[in-house]
Parts: sequence; C-alpha cells; structure tokens
Amino acid sequence: MGFSAILVRWAAAPGVVSSFYRMAIAAVVVAAPFAIRVYKGSWPPWRAVRIALLGGIFFAFDLAAWASGVVLSGATNPTLLANTAPLWVGLGALIFFRQRLAPAFWIGTVLALVGAGLILGLEREGQLIGSLLGLLASVFYAGYFLITQLGRQKLDSLSYFWLAAVSSAVMLLLLSLGLDQPLGGYPPATFRAFVAIAMITQILGYFAIGFALGYLPASVVAPTLLGQPVITAILAGALLGEALNTTQILGGLVVLAGVFVVVRSQSNSLR
Repeated sequence: MGFSAILVRWAAAPGVVSSFYRMAIAAVVVAAPFAIRVYKGSWPPWRAVRIALLGGIFFAFDLAAWASGVVLSGATNPTLLANTAPLWVGLGALIFFRQRLAPAFWIGTVLALVGAGLILGLEREGQLIGSLLGLLASVFYAGYFLITQLGRQKLDSLSYFWLAAVSSAVMLLLLSLGLDQPLGGYPPATFRAFVAIAMITQILGYFAIGFALGYLPASVVAPTLLGQPVITAILAGALLGEALNTTQILGGLVVLAGVFVVVRSQSNSLR
C-alpha cells in the first residue's frame, strides 16, 4: 500500500479519475467471485448492504481527497496526513461506540497535530492545499474504518468489499463528471498505472484490511497502516526525486510518534 501514491503520481491524471478507475477495476475483478458467493448462498441482508454502500461512499471521498492531494503536493505529505486516521477512529469510537479513551490518547493527538502543524507551516499555497486534502482524507478514512467494523459484523469480507467498491466507483464517477475531469484520452502508461493501483493496492491491500476488521476492532487494525507513509517517503525519494527537508522529516516523525501513542493507548484499553 505504500506504493499507492507513487502509482498515482505516475498515472499523471486527476486524482478523482485515478480513484474512479481504481475502484471500478476492482469492482469488475471481484464481481465474479461475489456472484458465485451469492449463487451458492443468498443475497446479503439489505441492512448490511446499506452499511457497505455507506462505507463505500466514505471511502470514495477519502480516495478523492487523498489522490488529489498527492497530485498537488507530492506523494509523501498527503499520505502521511491521511494516516492520522487513528486519531479520528478513536474519537469516532468514543462518540458512536462509547469506547473510553485513555489520557495517552489525548497526548498522542496533541503530538500528531503539532507534527502536522510543522509540515503544513512550510508548505507553499498549492502544496498546502494538497496536504490539507490529505488531512481531510484521514477523516473520511476513519469513517470508512468505523463503518466497515460495523458492516463486517454482518457481511463476509468478499461481499463487503464488492458492495463498497461498487458504491465507491459510482460516487467517484459522479465526482469526476461534476468536476469535469476527463475519463479518457490518456496514454497507455496511465491506464497501466490505473490497473496496478486497483490490483495491488485495492484488491490485495484493502481486501486484507476488510478481512481483518471482521475479527479485530478498528482501533487495532488502523495502526498496522503506520508503515505506509514511511514506505511512501522512501519510494518517493528514490523513484520520484521528492526529497524532504529537515523540518518536514521532524514533523513527520512527530506525527508518527503521536499516532503511535494513540494506537498504544487504544490497544491497552482493550486488554
């Protein structure tokens, strides 16, 4: 999943368009296994279907904001800020699931926000917008996590994945059309990047996340994604020439430290 932002940059297409093809291709690939599942069993309960469709809508806005941020600001900062989702997952768990939050959660939240401030404070206008989109994506990402945790109590991972993918693809198509972003006319290399994003990131990566959320709380699964911005930063430097300055590195480390504290506080509360 750390390769996702690199592929978005290589695609050289608007972020919403890249995200649409990511979800549309994934939905097509998984359609046959889902159809077989339904044929051998039954159509999922409609309440569960609605939850999956809602999760897909949240995921669509997450992808649209994050990928657009990557196009504007580069691969690393929007990805790092999008991965502050555990903060919002914890707050969502407090509000909707009445999960108690330890004092360490709030300490970690302050740390992460200070780190985000260090990163955003040095951004130029275009880059700042991209990084803010990454931060916005983290809120939708957290919503997707919490909804998926609820949906996976009622749906198997394959059914949830396909229903959410279809919902995301439709929403992203509407966003692309509404923003007047072209869906065609791109070179073959761009479409190869679209396929790679769908197959590597969406089908392999997020299917695994959806599977895990059926057995573990969102506050435990979310931290496993902390390695994504680190991998993205390394790959962006090596493959895209996007080097970080000292303040950005420091800010990134503070963000990751804050998120780590948040994650540990939530994990300890489950023991």
